[in-house]
Amino acid sequence: MLKKILSAAVALGLAAQAFAQTEIKVQAPSLVSDSEQFNVTFLVEGENAPSDIEWEPSDAFTLVWGPQKGSSTSISIINGKRTKSSQTTFTYVLMPRRAGTFQLPAASARVKGKTIVSGSHSIEVVSSKNSSGQSSSASPGQSRNRDIASSGAIDDSDLFLRLTLSRSKVVVGEPITATLKLYSRVSVAGFEDVKFPSFNGFWSQELQAPKNIEFNREKVGDEIYDAALLRSYTLIPQQSGAIIIDPAEMVCQVMVRAPRTSTGSIFDSFFQDDYRTVRKRISTPALTLRVSPLPAGAPGSFGGGVGQFRISASLSRDSLKTHDAASLKITVSGKGNVSMLDAPKVSFPPDFDVYDVKVTENSDKTQGRLSGSKTFEYPFIPRSYGSFVIPPVEYSYYDSSAGKYVTLSTQEIPLNVARGNESELSSAQTQASAPGVLRKDVRDLGSDIRFIVTKAPKLVSGGGRFFVLSPLFWGLAAALLLLAVLVYLLARRASALRSDVVASRGRAATKMARRRLSKAASYLSENLYSAFYEELHKALLGFVSDKLGMNAFDLSKENISERLIASSVSEGLAGDFLSLLEACEFARYSSSGDRSEMNSHYEKSVSVISALDSAMKRKPGKSAGAALALTLILAGAAPCAEAASAYPDSLWNAGVTAYTGGNWNEALQAWSSLESLGVAAPELYYNLGNAFFKAEQYGRAILNYERALKLDPSFKDASFNLAYANEFIQDRIETVPEFFLKTWIRRLRAGLSSDAWATISLVLFALALAMLLLFLLSKTGGVRRSGFYSSIVAFLLFVLSFACALSQKNDATRADSAIVMVPVCSVKSSPGADSSKDLFVLHEGTKVVKTDEVGEWISIEIADGRRGWLPAKALETI
Repeated sequence: MLKKILSAAVALGLAAQAFAQTEIKVQAPSLVSDSEQFNVTFLVEGENAPSDIEWEPSDAFTLVWGPQKGSSTSISIINGKRTKSSQTTFTYVLMPRRAGTFQLPAASARVKGKTIVSGSHSIEVVSSKNSSGQSSSASPGQSRNRDIASSGAIDDSDLFLRLTLSRSKVVVGEPITATLKLYSRVSVAGFEDVKFPSFNGFWSQELQAPKNIEFNREKVGDEIYDAALLRSYTLIPQQSGAIIIDPAEMVCQVMVRAPRTSTGSIFDSFFQDDYRTVRKRISTPALTLRVSPLPAGAPGSFGGGVGQFRISASLSRDSLKTHDAASLKITVSGKGNVSMLDAPKVSFPPDFDVYDVKVTENSDKTQGRLSGSKTFEYPFIPRSYGSFVIPPVEYSYYDSSAGKYVTLSTQEIPLNVARGNESELSSAQTQASAPGVLRKDVRDLGSDIRFIVTKAPKLVSGGGRFFVLSPLFWGLAAALLLLAVLVYLLARRASALRSDVVASRGRAATKMARRRLSKAASYLSENLYSAFYEELHKALLGFVSDKLGMNAFDLSKENISERLIASSVSEGLAGDFLSLLEACEFARYSSSGDRSEMNSHYEKSVSVISALDSAMKRKPGKSAGAALALTLILAGAAPCAEAASAYPDSLWNAGVTAYTGGNWNEALQAWSSLESLGVAAPELYYNLGNAFFKAEQYGRAILNYERALKLDPSFKDASFNLAYANEFIQDRIETVPEFFLKTWIRRLRAGLSSDAWATISLVLFALALAMLLLFLLSKTGGVRRSGFYSSIVAFLLFVLSFACALSQKNDATRADSAIVMVPVCSVKSSPGADSSKDLFVLHEGTKVVKTDEVGEWISIEIADGRRGWLPAKALETI
């Protein structure tokens, strides 16, 4: 078997040697002057070199000398392996006869009975103004050294820099190549103070930055120069307009022959050939590139590409099981701004864990960053088994040559996922989980703004929206204070009444009379005649004595009648009372009587005592007045709230219906009509912000979210959507850190709305008044201390909540913040476009603080503390 392998290897080697053909290579300059001589060399590699070569120059050249045959052999031994190479050269010296572009004739030779022929070679001959001949190895600038030595100056045409652009008019994102070269007709010995262009407004990438400068001949106009490539770049413009490229500069050290000083000796020309160094500063002119913006109407799948591209998609694995890792590779290749391509949007099936995209870029080394490919690898892990389909991936770019957007699309990718081994991943499950069920957290499949408010809010007109400092607020506060005063006065009066014995008897008179009447009723049921009338007599006299504060010796009929009439009792009712009293006194001394008469006297006694009690009660005066005052206050405030809550529900519901159906413009029209009626609510601005966001008007969306939070800082959905919308604007500004106490107070204040803080302040005010009353009216030392300290704490909390409500109201009515509403604007150092300097650039959606205003210009400050001036038309106040 080994012999067969060796034999096959030997046979392959012999076959390769047999098929290897000896060739003739041509080495000659491609650009020469018509006044210089140059070499043409034919090179044959290998040991089987011909002894002679057949070649004659064309009639465009004069053969000066040749051919000159030369040969060389080199032997190298690496790791014990010996390698030998040989080459043979045939050199001719030619002189052009005229200017033009000519083809050198092919050379031929015979090797081992076979004829080999060289390839063709083109030479351009340039007419020279100076007819002095030069050798092929001489620099075009050597003939200039004598002139420089005599004049002492280097002309700009002998040494200059040139920066060339592959195109002068492009669109944003279209790549171009910039090449910086040094052109010389003098002897350059070195460089210093080199300054390359900064390329502001471009994404730039160095393509070539040679460490060793090599000069090659190039034709500029009708002259031949030694040209050296210093740098080459790929440039991708990032903004539209006229972009100026700064000059490149450098200082060249030029060797020039020093003037000879003759001593009269014949050896002067041999020993006085001295050189000196002359420094020459050169620079390129500033270049202007015209950059047009990309046309409007870019597809949603536009990934920033400008050029011509193609797309392909593939999976890293053909077969998958659940919880196996795999990758989807999307490759975008072609010519254009490959480095600026964004990752395509891929919609993976649900329950696929998708990880960060890995990007790999490959550039065509012959064309640098202008051509190549970019591969986006999407790692994913399927968590469920079944048949899935990854939808076609769309990717759009702008074709600059055709002047239109082009959308590429891959094929849909079917994917079958088999059931994996769940037991390997279920070890971390709790024992409460069912066998074979892998429990995991609910994960996000995407992100979006939160939905609109569908329930119609209470829309109010401009300044009447806040509860704090409103008539209703002051009315309730006054009512609470008046109520506390009334409670205090009534409590003090009750205390005084409790200390008055006569008054106490009067208040207990009715209760005592009921007790005696109840006892009399029991005697009536037992038919105890004398006991019944005795108890009934006590009830009547006791009621009058207690109610009128009369002593027993004053209880004569005349005194009782006078005092009853003086206590607002009618004469008829007083007469009925006296008649009952006489009947009881008469019956007390009788032996027996009729039971029906006893019932009649009992019922009449109950009726008369009740009538006397009602007649002698005092009517409430102050309490009714306070209730009337409170009623009037609330009645005056109620119409305002009722009038403010009236608005056309149809517009709100029309906006909700349109938004739910995806008709963003119709929703905007409906809710904007509500806003134009002069009404406002956080929910209205929140819904407007959502509609503007869906319509991709991010500046307007941020403006309305800010307005919603200005009215209600505790609106969490508005805060979430504002933070989400801010991810779609261009400016990223680092906020200056604020004092921690200020941050704590701001967060506390934003925890509730202004109306909620105002309501809490009224509750705390009522609590403070209640604790104060407890302190003033209680007679117990511990209770008084508790009331005192509790009233102080409640009052301080009242002040804090009132301050939060008032500060939110003041923030909502303060017009010191604004949103940039133009796509891009330059912030000036002073008001006025002509007399100011550009400081920095802001884009649509950025929030600023207004600090001053001069005419049509507004002084602004951004979150990091920088200040400047913007036109008023570029801003809209929150």
